[in-house]
Amino acid sequence: MPSEEKARPSAAIVGARWSVARRAAGYTAALTMSLYLVVKVIWVVAALTGHGPSDVGTAGWVGLNAVTVGMSAAGVALGLALAQRWGRRLPALPVIFLSWVGAGFLVPMLPYMVISTVLDASGVNRGTGESGGAESAPGWEMVFIGIGFAGMAAGLAVALPIYLRERWPSHFLGRIGQIRPHVPRWARPAMLVAVMLGLLWLYWGFGGTVGLDPAHLAHRDLNGRLLNGNAGLWALIGGWSMLVLGRRRPARLPLWVPMTLVFAASGSLFAWSCWKLPLAVFRPWDYVPAEHPVVAVIEHALSIGTGLALLVAAIKLPGPERHRSHSGSVMSLPDRVSWGVKQQDSRENGKTS
Repeated sequence: MPSEEKARPSAAIVGARWSVARRAAGYTAALTMSLYLVVKVIWVVAALTGHGPSDVGTAGWVGLNAVTVGMSAAGVALGLALAQRWGRRLPALPVIFLSWVGAGFLVPMLPYMVISTVLDASGVNRGTGESGGAESAPGWEMVFIGIGFAGMAAGLAVALPIYLRERWPSHFLGRIGQIRPHVPRWARPAMLVAVMLGLLWLYWGFGGTVGLDPAHLAHRDLNGRLLNGNAGLWALIGGWSMLVLGRRRPARLPLWVPMTLVFAASGSLFAWSCWKLPLAVFRPWDYVPAEHPVVAVIEHALSIGTGLALLVAAIKLPGPERHRSHSGSVMSLPDRVSWGVKQQDSRENGKTS
């Protein structure tokens, strides 16, 4: 997938309506994430001028929020890149990595956001245990943060698959049964680890305690179990998607379904564990993981490696080998797309003549 395919009109690949949806979703992602960015900049400026939270040191508060300022600024840039034409001319590897990490952080959180909203509206106490300035933040700031997360997640969920399909159609066009069977051997252990991690996190989500630190079980709440369950669900989705790609079953399933799911799931495994592993090792700001220290380090290290392995395996997967034209002759995928472009051009020329 990183190798560039011949440039062609995006509308000829996914259709004009999908291209419009990509632009709208990309702009929505950039706009909503800019609200989150504004709040984080205000928090940094306030802390530097002596108005930060009293229960967190200034250096630690500024450092943490400076990191999120950079991440949110990158999110705004990503949304604009997905929406505008210049985004298709950006180097492949940085675009894939940034969109993979961004989607991994946010898109898999959509089910959790929906369930949390329903529970909050129903008056259920999730026990979020917020601290470090969030409790004393004005209401409008928390609204901006919520809109930023939800808007960016929804925008990426729509815009990113369309962008990837427009730019690298060979990895998203066709059906599962048409791909050439080529899954690296090391992808199978990665699938197994993803399933094991998923089952472990679901076990914790349903109230299991094996592997957790007994000294901190009293601090476990519904919100933490929801996060565990959501992470476990997406780890299982990642393992299932790669299994489907490897077995080429069900044969008629559109290729973009498992490719999109494995992209988001592997990104979630990688991104969240890259965030949590340093916290588990260095324990900044009195952070204490719910797991035993050794368990926390092992699970997040495995999650990072598994996420990378699933992504690389998906990238190396060849696309559909052959397609047939309307005349019945066999066409390669680039020829099929080129044929579609010529057909569209002829229709457009006929309308203008």
